[in-house]
Amino acid sequence: MSGSWRGIRLLAALRRRLSGLYNGQTPQAVRFRYGVIGVDFLLIGFFIATPFIRDRPSFLAIDYLVAVVATVDFCARALAASNLQRWLLRPSVLVDVFVLATLLFPFWLSNFAFLRVLRLWSLFHSEFFWDTVGRRYDDTRWEDVTKTLATFLTGLFIITGVVYILYARRHPGIDGYVDALYFTVTTVTTTGYGDVTLPGVMGKLISIVIMICGVSLFVRLAQSLFVPSKVRFVCQACGLMRHDPDAVHCKACGAMLKIPNES
Repeated sequence: MSGSWRGIRLLAALRRRLSGLYNGQTPQAVRFRYGVIGVDFLLIGFFIATPFIRDRPSFLAIDYLVAVVATVDFCARALAASNLQRWLLRPSVLVDVFVLATLLFPFWLSNFAFLRVLRLWSLFHSEFFWDTVGRRYDDTRWEDVTKTLATFLTGLFIITGVVYILYARRHPGIDGYVDALYFTVTTVTTTGYGDVTLPGVMGKLISIVIMICGVSLFVRLAQSLFVPSKVRFVCQACGLMRHDPDAVHCKACGAMLKIPNES
């Protein structure tokens, strides 16, 4: 029993330590989170570069090394969570679980490896990132622009992955990942040079979906850049959280607002 209690106490101490590092505001905790985010960027770089290096002999060793790093980080985040069940239901955590599965089983899930780039989306949409690196720009226009840009790039690489999996080396003009990326960019931007097209009815349907998604992502990006940003201020009457900076009345219920300003 003494050994069991000792193990429980050690686990509790480890959880407190990790919670302080992942959620604390001490200089040591902030430095730790910067390091974790730096590792995240390295993993994302590896995921983006995967189609270009997957045929090299050392790729599998690097893949499993990345899997070990991602597993350690995932387990540490789980131990640091105050409510494990609620933490596991977060969209970003579900993305991390899927990414981890593709790393641990690269042969069985090789056709889904392109979805690892979802880690880019989950990183920039996580409070972990904005409470650390982006805390100066939290709840500002820059947060909206960064999140929208991350969504745009993630969608671009996912679409490229779909085209690569379905048509690479099976259709003239798409011999590698760069060709798939070229087709995706020209289709998303509706440039449509016509030198690379997808064959058949399925190819036309995929192209239509890509164009619709591309236009939607561009419109959302333009809105985040040019539409006046809203401020976060909770209406005491209805709870609406976002308002125009110069709003006097809540647009949802008409209640008087007292939004503080710099003057």
